[in-house]
Amino acid sequence: MEITTEMIKELRAATGAGVLDCRKALTEANGDFQKAVEYLREKGLATAAKRADRKASEGVIELYSHGGGRVGVMVEVNCETDFVARSEAFRNLAHEIALQIAAASPRYIREEDIPAEVLEQELEIARKRALEEGKPAEIAERIAQGRLEKFKDEVVLLRQPYIRDENLTVHQLLLQNIAAIGENIVIRRFQRWELGETGSEE
Repeated sequence: MEITTEMIKELRAATGAGVLDCRKALTEANGDFQKAVEYLREKGLATAAKRADRKASEGVIELYSHGGGRVGVMVEVNCETDFVARSEAFRNLAHEIALQIAAASPRYIREEDIPAEVLEQELEIARKRALEEGKPAEIAERIAQGRLEKFKDEVVLLRQPYIRDENLTVHQLLLQNIAAIGENIVIRRFQRWELGETGSEE
């Protein structure tokens, strides 16, 4: 299939990739726009993964207040240079992360941030529940492991489905931005407050 300039333009507008990359993606995908987007996304994610070990000490602290001041979020998002820290794309990402935290109430950034005793407690609860439902022990164990994974999807920011696109996780959103912006980006820490809540956070 012939790859036209118009097709390349359209793909560039949708992905922000360079002309040569867009032409190659369309050629590889035999002119199929969606496949070309996927091809570029995968290529970008591979590049982003290579950048993930670079030092990120610039960035922004994003503050977000929601529901007329009922929920407040403070999140630190880091990048490699001050230039990127001031860019609109980076600021937008920091804002989206703050929105995600406000809406989805994660407790941890990464899976490895969950204390071992919390994981053990959740697994034990899931085991008991499966046994109470009358499942045999070996099946109960598999069900418990499945429920533990679901628990991680709910409480770990990077594993949560992105609020604007359920097909993307926050981790994938982050990788896409690393690929597009061209620097390593790290969600360093966050705090979420809800009016009237009490708990162990204090």
